[in-house]
Amino acid sequence: MSLIADINILNKKDIRKLSLDDLKAWLVENGEKPFRAKQVYEWLWKHSAQSFAEMNNVSLALREKLDQHFTVNAVQVATQQLSNDGTIKSAFKLHDAHIVEGVLIPHDERKTACVSSQVGCSLTCKFCATGYMDRVRNLDAAEIYDQVVRINEQSMKQYGQPLTNIVYMGMGEPMLNYANVMKSIERITAHDGLGMAARRITVSTAGIAKMIKKMADDGVKANLALSLHAANDEKRNQIMPINETNSLEALTDALKHYHEVTGRKVTYEYIVFDNFNDTAADAEDLLRFSKIIPCKINIIEYNPIENADFQNTDDDRLQKFIYYLADRGLQVNVRRSRGKDIDAACGQLAVKEKTA
Repeated sequence: MSLIADINILNKKDIRKLSLDDLKAWLVENGEKPFRAKQVYEWLWKHSAQSFAEMNNVSLALREKLDQHFTVNAVQVATQQLSNDGTIKSAFKLHDAHIVEGVLIPHDERKTACVSSQVGCSLTCKFCATGYMDRVRNLDAAEIYDQVVRINEQSMKQYGQPLTNIVYMGMGEPMLNYANVMKSIERITAHDGLGMAARRITVSTAGIAKMIKKMADDGVKANLALSLHAANDEKRNQIMPINETNSLEALTDALKHYHEVTGRKVTYEYIVFDNFNDTAADAEDLLRFSKIIPCKINIIEYNPIENADFQNTDDDRLQKFIYYLADRGLQVNVRRSRGKDIDAACGQLAVKEKTA
C-alpha cells in the first residue's frame, strides 16, 4: 500500500461514530435518498458489516462514495487461547494496533462474553494484571460492540450457541468511559442493533460513586456489579487505591440512591485472598455492608498473576467464609476460576501480546 493510501485511510472517519441522523444528513447532502441511511446503519449495527463491500442491497456507487469518505475500524482477533475447560481468551487488535482482551466463558445454560472498556487502566488495583498497565485510551462504543460480535462468533463456532450474557469486567474501568460504554449497550440492545436483552448485561465497577448515581438517574437497564473485595476502608485502600477517593461511606450513599431509583439488586464481587480478607471479622464486615441494599454476593476464585503475591484462601477457610454469609440469609454464589491453563487473568494476554 502506498504512503498516500495510508494517509487517506488515517484521515477517514469511522462511520460508526455517526448517529443515524448524522448519517442521514450526510447522505442527503451528498445527493442520496434519506432511506439509505437506515439501510447502511442496519448493515453496520445489526449485521455487523466490517466493510462497505458487504452491503449488497446498497448501490455500488453509494458503496464507493462511502468508501471514499469513511472507514469501518473493525476489531479483529489477534490471538486466541482455548482452555481445557472450554474458556476462550482473545487478544483483540484495534485499528491503531493497541491490544485489548475479551473472554468467552461457557456454561451449560449460558455463554458469557467478558469485554474490555479501556486500553489499560488507571486504577492500579494491586491484584489485577491490568492495574499494572498504563491507561492508554478509552475504547469507543463500536470497539466494545465488536468484541461482543467476535466473541459471539467464537461461541457459535465452538459451541453452536449464541451469547446469552455480557459482563463489562475486562480491561479498564467502565465508569471512567461512561459515555462509550452506555452507547455500546444501546447498540447491543437496540432492535436495529444486536437485540440482546439489557437484563443479560452487567457493568462492573471498582467503585466510582458519582457514576453509580448517574447510571441510576440515566435509567440504564443493565445490571450493576461492584468489585468490593474488602468491606472495610483500611484493607480496601491497600488493594484498591480508588477507595481513598471513593470510600465505603461514599459508595454506601451511591448504592442507596441506585436502589431507590431502580429498585434493583446489586452484585458484590469478592475475591477471598489468603490471609488478607478471609477471616470471620472480614465476613462480618461483608455481612454488614451487604445489609445496605438488597444484593447478591459472587465469591470469585482468583487467577494469580506474576506482579502480585496474592493467592486464594484455602478451601477450609473459604467454606467457613461462605457458610457464615449464607447461614445469615445472604445469597452467595461461587464463581470458580476459568482458564487456569491459559492467560485468563485480566490483562495477562494483553501484556504478553504487547511484549511479543
